[in-house]
Amino acid sequence: MANLKDIKTRIQSVQSTKKITRAMKMVAAAKVKKAENTVKASRPFTRELCYMFAKLLKSVGSYSSATLKIKSAIDNYPELLQVREIKSVGLLVITSNKGLAGAYNANVIRHTISKIKEYKKQGISCTLFVVGQKGMSPLKKQAKELGFEIVQNYLSVASTPSPEGAKMIIEDIAEYYVGKKIDKIEIITTRFKNMMTYKVDDWEILPLKGVNDDYERLHDNIIEPLMEFTPDMHNILQKIVPMYIVNIVYQALLEAQASELASRMTAMSAATSNAEKMIAELSIQYNKSRQFMITQEIIEVVSGANAQMS
Repeated sequence: MANLKDIKTRIQSVQSTKKITRAMKMVAAAKVKKAENTVKASRPFTRELCYMFAKLLKSVGSYSSATLKIKSAIDNYPELLQVREIKSVGLLVITSNKGLAGAYNANVIRHTISKIKEYKKQGISCTLFVVGQKGMSPLKKQAKELGFEIVQNYLSVASTPSPEGAKMIIEDIAEYYVGKKIDKIEIITTRFKNMMTYKVDDWEILPLKGVNDDYERLHDNIIEPLMEFTPDMHNILQKIVPMYIVNIVYQALLEAQASELASRMTAMSAATSNAEKMIAELSIQYNKSRQFMITQEIIEVVSGANAQMS
């Protein structure tokens, strides 16, 4: 039979682990509700911004930077609208800074690797912009074998998504796109559905195309009002384009954070339940071992007494 001290040590160890996992579950549960509310509140704004952006693109006939004051790549909207032959793709991969979130990071990385292999078969190279610490290590290991490059890693925005953080990311990406180092940009993130479900998804953001088919169908039967632009449509579009791109990246960060917290809450809940089952099993084993030792001692005492009497 197992040593009583060893079993007791294991029970204490599992109990300590259970306290940690239960605390992490409670923290994640408190945060995920706020993250869920933020995601759901931001979606209508994102949809309408996409719709308005599509209307602007349809209203503007030709794009020219001649009358524009361009301070950075993100202001050069005509170049961001330019569709080129795709030779290199940039992937913005959104992972988390912390682990213990179930298969959340593994699913995102697996999807990223699959996407890179798919592009490699087409003869298209990939450049990665990685959000979060957990995506860096596994992707670095694959970089040489699959022939892609990680050019930027963003840590702070993974923990605390903000419009400022999204703008910082987009400024870097726009530099690469306007500089013709990449011809297309996709975001690999997770779409939050509910507390138990999320889906790994990829969104194309550059070159700019406006809304997708869902948004088109949403406004299919609406009579569009005539749009007037003051001072002119090009200057307005120059302001709207950065707002649109930044908002898409910000929405992706919010969706990813909510998915990560939900995944962590589920994982920690399962870990706590497993710890409780293990404690129950070890307690039974401890009691059996203790009973066996007591019975063994009684047998030895009785045997000794019988030997003295005979």
